[in-house]
Amino acid sequence: MIRFTPFLVCALLAKASLAIPSPFTNLARQAGDVCPLDAVSCQNVSGINSCCVETPGGLLLQTQFWNFKPAKGPVDSWTVHGLWPDKCDGSFDVSCDPSREYPNIRDVLTGNGKEDLLRWMEEFWVDTRGDNERFWSSEWNRHGTCMSTIAPNCMPEGSATGLDAAFYFQFIAEAFKSLPTYEFLSSAGIKPDRTKTYSLDELTSAIKAAHGFLPALDCKNGALNSIFYYFNLRGTVMNGTLVPFDAPKRGSCPKNGIKYLPKTN
Repeated sequence: MIRFTPFLVCALLAKASLAIPSPFTNLARQAGDVCPLDAVSCQNVSGINSCCVETPGGLLLQTQFWNFKPAKGPVDSWTVHGLWPDKCDGSFDVSCDPSREYPNIRDVLTGNGKEDLLRWMEEFWVDTRGDNERFWSSEWNRHGTCMSTIAPNCMPEGSATGLDAAFYFQFIAEAFKSLPTYEFLSSAGIKPDRTKTYSLDELTSAIKAAHGFLPALDCKNGALNSIFYYFNLRGTVMNGTLVPFDAPKRGSCPKNGIKYLPKTN
């Protein structure tokens, strides 16, 4: 999977932000009374409690799949890959806290009253090999445990086991719902087709027209198969607002002749 080097986004912060509604906003965090309201990851975070702002992994990539062969997920929707907390310089850590790795995400979500979220994930967060549980556990173990604002010392007092992961998956689900890539493309007349091809500029311009910012697109054998949306985070995973910016580099798709294939088995 290709990673990209970020660039300075201070000038973009005032342009737009993506509010992610949280079902947990009524929960007070232990550090909540000392958190600055305007703290944004990858900005001037020196001296700010890591419970209050994502650090060092303050560059967030919301990633989605277009699984066309074999077909996975609804035929008129992309699916979730994850949310990756890269460092502000483009490097990244993975598997940051083995003590918090959960082998069964279904149990974690049901134990925290997130049955509706689990049903949604079974439809929109699917593994190409059919093992959703393995996929979800990998995303949490590798990436979720690296997010500072849901570290154990940042959680509400008396939290149930796995509430940190419940926050993480809920946050990603709400972010995904606010980024309907299929609709972004469809609104510009770009729909899956066996014969049509598109230029990279056509695809990215269509998404920018709807979303406001340029994504990065990856292709497999000349066919569109994944997308990367770039964000910083104002606040925390529990109650924060995503601050989008243009992808600093394009992904692996060629400049021309890109296929957007229908999902098929």
